[in-house]
Amino acid sequence: MNYSCIHTHTLFCDGKDDIETCCRRAWEKGLVSIGFSAHAPITCKTGFKSDWHLRDDRLDAYLEAVRVARARWEGKLPVYLGLEVDYIPGLIGPADADYLSLGLDYLIGSVHYILPPNGAEPFTVDGSREDLDRGIRSGFGGDGEALAASYWDTVEGMIRAGGFDVLGHVDLIRKNNSGHPFFNPAGTATLKRVGEIAQTAATGGITVEVNTGGLNRKKTDDTFPSVPFLRLFRESHVPAIITADAHQAEDLDGHYDEALAALLAAGYTETVLFEGRKGGAAQWKNSKTDEFNRIVFIPII
Repeated sequence: MNYSCIHTHTLFCDGKDDIETCCRRAWEKGLVSIGFSAHAPITCKTGFKSDWHLRDDRLDAYLEAVRVARARWEGKLPVYLGLEVDYIPGLIGPADADYLSLGLDYLIGSVHYILPPNGAEPFTVDGSREDLDRGIRSGFGGDGEALAASYWDTVEGMIRAGGFDVLGHVDLIRKNNSGHPFFNPAGTATLKRVGEIAQTAATGGITVEVNTGGLNRKKTDDTFPSVPFLRLFRESHVPAIITADAHQAEDLDGHYDEALAALLAAGYTETVLFEGRKGGAAQWKNSKTDEFNRIVFIPII
């Protein structure tokens, strides 16, 4: 099985290692490629303050640093340049035109922030449980199922808007849902919504990531998405790619065995490997024919 990681964070945002350290560790681990996906700058577009996004004034330095690494590792390790872009309706999203001018290989589209419909202060679904509880109380009158519905609406809105290649940690809302759950992930309404999201992703030509970041940081005991949700993406024929959402070099292939097991449990028999961009389209490698410009698969069984 060939492994890669194209969801990688470094010191430019909330990661713990620099770009060169990540490249070297990816090479040592035998990964076939690495992609960098700093959290895209958010403050100028939204007014939100953040200590985990790339600063607006550091964007050019980040782009140049990855390009320098790509040249330095040429012939040994393919290095891809990406961003993870938050979708916040009306404020920022992967479909924003300015990303097209950056020469990126790919974009990961993710939902972290919730804008409560009652005008309460925005909050993230993956901060502390205390912050999440506060957001549910102030923004949704204590109704966790209403928050979940708003989250799924936002994810589906992002997919419909488009502009990205990989759907990031689609069920991130589960991160703080253990112990005393605020919504029922196995409920009929939830499964129906995720099934609709999977169908929308299939129509939009989106690839879903099987993200081991929660496992790597000991925040979850399974992947994003969980197997029941991942099964819905498989039923809609959405391609899947394994990523680590690595925030340190050592985690670049962290818990990939669990990701592989999740794929198999969900009914997948194949996965995809990112191979850059050509003619404006993401390329996915066929391990047998090396054909490009269409979704092709690498067998996992």
